[in-house]
Amino acid sequence: MEQIFFQSSLPRAGSTLLQNILAQNPDFYASPTSGLIELLNSARGSYSQDSAIIAQDADLMKKGWINFCNQGLKGFYNGITDKKYVIDKSRGWGIHYDWLNKFYPNPKIVCMVRDVRAIYTSMEKNYRKNPEKESGVVKWAELKGTTTSKRVDIWAQSPPVGLSMDRLEDLITRNIDKHILFIRFEDLTLYPQKELNREIMEENLLRIKQAAQKKGQQRTDALNVKRDSFDSSTIKPDPRKVSKRITPIHDGIGSVFRNSPNFNRSVEITPSEVILRSEVDRLTRNNRIKRS
Repeated sequence: MEQIFFQSSLPRAGSTLLQNILAQNPDFYASPTSGLIELLNSARGSYSQDSAIIAQDADLMKKGWINFCNQGLKGFYNGITDKKYVIDKSRGWGIHYDWLNKFYPNPKIVCMVRDVRAIYTSMEKNYRKNPEKESGVVKWAELKGTTTSKRVDIWAQSPPVGLSMDRLEDLITRNIDKHILFIRFEDLTLYPQKELNREIMEENLLRIKQAAQKKGQQRTDALNVKRDSFDSSTIKPDPRKVSKRITPIHDGIGSVFRNSPNFNRSVEITPSEVILRSEVDRLTRNNRIKRS
């Protein structure tokens, strides 16, 4: 195994679709929702609180702990697959970037995002899909979850949606988002060729820069190749190439929360989502000002 990639996406935002696309490449093992981070997180609790660990030299224990996590991560998948690349799917990787970076330096994380209204619409569709089953959302005697708007309020304040939105807000506040590649579900489904070509153009730019550095060239004209000089229609996407070169999108993710004609508008955004939406738009504007 040469490298492990990580997917940490919003719920109902196309994470399974992306895994299935990557799995078409025979060099990739794309996991279902993985429990690997939970295994490591349980061990982290023991490392932090176990009296036997605390009683020993802190620096020495830290070195051992970091190596434990690194080898545990690699060993887990070496025991599962012999493919070159792995992409592990878990919603926890993004918010735990700093910890992951300690034992697996410069991790490549991708996050599928989607119009918030579409996420709630999808949750409501799932609720209505199996009326013969008890959902656990509706409590008639307490008048909880008895309408669509009430169910949206519940989902906005509980896992998986509420937890994921809190984590998204937190990683943006802490500037972790600059280390993550955000892919809009709408773009991947409506313009898959364009999305894949976008990442291949990033890889081409990197290849040019590396070649120039290797030859010791001092000129920088080759390093400033503009993306629009590439003819994307002549480039055929390769999922392996796309995944091997995961880079952050610096235009922000405010567009995820903007109006879209492609989704059901019957579900209103809750007050907490309005706050997050305004915060994301503010960060997006500030980022563009810095770049200009």
